Amino acid sequence: MRKDGGADYALVRGLTRGLDLLKALNSQEGGRSTLAQLAQVTGLHRTTVRRLLETLIAEGYVRRSASDDRYCLALNVRSLAEGFRDEDWVSSIAAPALSELLQTVVWPSDLTTPQGATLIIRESTHRFSPLSFHRAMVGQTIPMLLTAAGRAYFSHCPDEQQEQILHVLRAGDSAEARLAADARFVAGIVSRTRELGYGSNDGEWTSQRKVGAIAVPIRLDGQAVAAVNIVYLNKLLTLKEAERRFLPALQRAAKRIEDQLSGRSEPLAEAWPGA
Repeated sequence: MRKDGGADYALVRGLTRGLDLLKALNSQEGGRSTLAQLAQVTGLHRTTVRRLLETLIAEGYVRRSASDDRYCLALNVRSLAEGFRDEDWVSSIAAPALSELLQTVVWPSDLTTPQGATLIIRESTHRFSPLSFHRAMVGQTIPMLLTAAGRAYFSHCPDEQQEQILHVLRAGDSAEARLAADARFVAGIVSRTRELGYGSNDGEWTSQRKVGAIAVPIRLDGQAVAAVNIVYLNKLLTLKEAERRFLPALQRAAKRIEDQLSGRSEPLAEAWPGA
């Protein structure tokens, strides 16, 4: 017993090792790794790593790829974060970063996170921007393949996650469903977005023909978790002008959010303009 009357409990070593293994697998490129690589990263014996992996496979948190015999994170891993409220980090980290971005570029921005095969707007500066053409944006969903934010997020997802998103989209009956079934179109979006370093749309979203946007992903431990955009009227700015004028500030805002999420940065400014 401890002096304060509480009970002393020994750490469950197997659980600690299992969590360390999940963290190590998550840190590998694309969330994929060989047994030997995991043993090296964790410092555990290969036999121990194999036994832990088999347990995690049985519980649905890891799977073994039939194509290259590597171990990959499985969908059950996402259930571990269900109790985490994304509004916690949106309000404390993303909102101040968007506020500073607004002061620099004036045009409005949105912070979006995935919701199934769409993105949902979690925070926005539309209500503060004098150039905004929409006001009530928080809670709105936007398509994955037709918007700058969707393309930025999708293009930086692992191949397996991209295929899961496309599978859901193809099951629908919409213009986006048909695009999701077009492998050449999808490959072109991913290639162009990765090459440019940002996602874009210039009136392709039929319900927002007058809108143009550029966006970059927000990544945590190498995984895309969100996207942030800058939205403008395409009759006033070309895509090239938007890139030249806004991209550096957008990338700085994304970097600051990423650093805050990983606990490496100094606190951002807290106040919203006009709040």
